[in-house]
Amino acid sequence: MTALLILLMFLAFVGIDLLVRTSMRRLREKRDRLAREEVLKTSIRLDFTHEAKSLKRVAVPNPKARILAVDDEAVVLDSFRRILVLEGYSVDTVETGPEALGLVQRNDYDFVFTDLKMPDMDGVEVVKAVRHLRPDVDVVVITGYGSIETAVQTLQHGACEYVQKPFTADELSEFARKLLVKREARLEAQRQPTVRVVSPEMAEVMPATEYCLPGGAFLSQGHAWVRIEPEGQVRVGLDDFIRKALGSVTAIELPARGTRVKAGDPLVTLKGTAGSVHLAAPLSGKVTHDNAGLRATPEAVVESPYDRGWLCLLEPSDLAGELATLRIGQPAVTWYQEEIARLRKTQAQAVNAAPLDWAAFEQAFLVQGEHAHA
Repeated sequence: MTALLILLMFLAFVGIDLLVRTSMRRLREKRDRLAREEVLKTSIRLDFTHEAKSLKRVAVPNPKARILAVDDEAVVLDSFRRILVLEGYSVDTVETGPEALGLVQRNDYDFVFTDLKMPDMDGVEVVKAVRHLRPDVDVVVITGYGSIETAVQTLQHGACEYVQKPFTADELSEFARKLLVKREARLEAQRQPTVRVVSPEMAEVMPATEYCLPGGAFLSQGHAWVRIEPEGQVRVGLDDFIRKALGSVTAIELPARGTRVKAGDPLVTLKGTAGSVHLAAPLSGKVTHDNAGLRATPEAVVESPYDRGWLCLLEPSDLAGELATLRIGQPAVTWYQEEIARLRKTQAQAVNAAPLDWAAFEQAFLVQGEHAHA
């Protein structure tokens, strides 16, 4: 009985909380809509003829997106302003293509809506010109029923979508919402760091803005790469993520031959002007050889991480059992993108753009397995 009472009280609490949250959200939406209605009433009366003869502008605070619409029918433009402003978009409207292109060159828009059939400059020309001037702007074609075939053809010239008129307020609102979702998804995809799987020597000539993984090699959680040699030994090095994060290495401490390590134990020490970090052993085993040349030329580990900058050879003690802890192929690429995004977020949060803290970097990115966050 007591348990049932507690359950009922919990459900009642959840229900009340949900009701309060829903009511607050609706109140905020109503308040925002009223504010946009006031903006809509006043903004279109302002004079913007110094920018474009037919320009009418309605700018709302914190808009979902900035839209420019061009159509020679004033009633269509009135509908765009009335519907989209109330939905939270800032909207500029003009009646000719040349005016629209002038505004595109001077202002930042997310979307340009253009009618197909207009005097002086038709919609196809507007699409081509906007895509040439501002390829970052998404262009949408406004079309009547009889011009759908032409509207579809504009997609080949760079238009991202078309909307058919006449449209209802709900139809245009939903259309704009879907456009915004698609744009945000595309921009997010573009922000994803580029990661390529390359041959070892290609890492030396890859652009600094791109990250590369060594083809045929495995990656550990601690950002060491592992390549299995024909004799059964494994070659170990540091990856592109570490070299780009650290920037430069002035000295390297390599493990002595015969040293036995467990996966996750410190294997190599990298030193620089900002401190030192330890690269963890990706596998358990015995060190059989080291790249002694790195003691004299430690910069090779950064210049050629997958080729001349290899660190040591290990004779693995449990290769079959531990290999499953490493990544290769698409799982490695996906993980790499996540790690790069995590590093960028950490750097963005640094106070006054402070240089990379090597000790914090090691703890956050290079410690693996049972040694993590010790």
